[in-house]
Amino acid sequence: FIPYHRTNNYSCIMGEPSSSTTDGNDTPKSETRKRKAASPSDEKKTHETASTDDSNAPASTTNTTTTMQPLFQEGEQPQKKFYRQRAHCNPLSHNDSFSYPIHPSRFDWTVDHYPSFANKSDETDEVNNNKTNTNNLQPTVLDVGCGFGGLTMALGELLPSTTLILGLEIRAKVTEYVRLRIVAARSSGGNNKKNKNGKDDDHDSDDNNKNGNGTHHNVSVMRTNTQKFLPNYFRPRSLEKLFFCFPDPHFKRKNHPRRIISERLLAEYAYLLQPGTGLLYCITDVKELHDWHVSKCDAYPLLQRIPPSEADADPCVQAMRVKTEEGQKVERNRGSKYHAVYQRISMEQEETLSLRVTASNFFGSVETATTTTTTVNGDHKE
Repeated sequence: FIPYHRTNNYSCIMGEPSSSTTDGNDTPKSETRKRKAASPSDEKKTHETASTDDSNAPASTTNTTTTMQPLFQEGEQPQKKFYRQRAHCNPLSHNDSFSYPIHPSRFDWTVDHYPSFANKSDETDEVNNNKTNTNNLQPTVLDVGCGFGGLTMALGELLPSTTLILGLEIRAKVTEYVRLRIVAARSSGGNNKKNKNGKDDDHDSDDNNKNGNGTHHNVSVMRTNTQKFLPNYFRPRSLEKLFFCFPDPHFKRKNHPRRIISERLLAEYAYLLQPGTGLLYCITDVKELHDWHVSKCDAYPLLQRIPPSEADADPCVQAMRVKTEEGQKVERNRGSKYHAVYQRISMEQEETLSLRVTASNFFGSVETATTTTTTVNGDHKE
């Protein structure tokens, strides 16, 4: 996608034949370095020339308009090669405008994401004329930066069917690929081209959901910017698991604020994770980025690292190592993968910790700050 204000050649954006290849004398314009937009008269001449050259074409092909058709129909298994997109993205830019709810209770997850979990007990707020999700239904497992959905789909088979799983991705084409992949899994593995009556099967019908003709009804995907709108979708202390698999390293120092794990974002993650049980998973094949993850998470007081021996026994750790597309690529290249798992501390631990934090040790380690003594004018102070 090329924004219209980035170029003067509008015909190349709309898919029309461009007049920048030849001029009236059939002289290639590629010899010139100036990229100018074709004037209306030149463009008209080009179309007239094209129509003259096509005069010998069959009559059935003339004066016909072609309509854009989707690459894959709903329920068909998509092919990844048609949904490739640049991996790097600036999450702090304002080029993309995302719609988001003003409060998590104003977003109904059963409409577009989990229709089989729809509850008819939803009520209407007569004051604001907005639909209120009274059953508090929302995803509790998030795959942030899900990519092509390898881990998201694997979690749908690994975790209980009552656990709602959501993949979050900022790239539009990749999100559409994962959506079609989930729809194909819900519609009996995508083999729903024709039924016995010669009609297309409806993968979103209630009969298919009730009879279990398909899987991954508890899995969905959404395109959004996680670094900006996460608290608008999810209630505090409601998430069970957060996955950050092979995020963009952003090697340049000026781009470090774009990293998905930072002091600012850890505050939001701890705000959303369930106290005492919420888990944060992170994995990467870059040692420098892994050290960054560990240093930031270890310094954050509301997160406690799970010992590696205990973390390796978690089946979700094995899934994010081998089920993600990036993990499989690292495996083929015989690279190294580094992971860490952190748990959100309980409310009792948080209350105890709040009594030990003061203005002097707020930005430092609580353990060292409470035991360090200094001497000022011969007086010992803690």
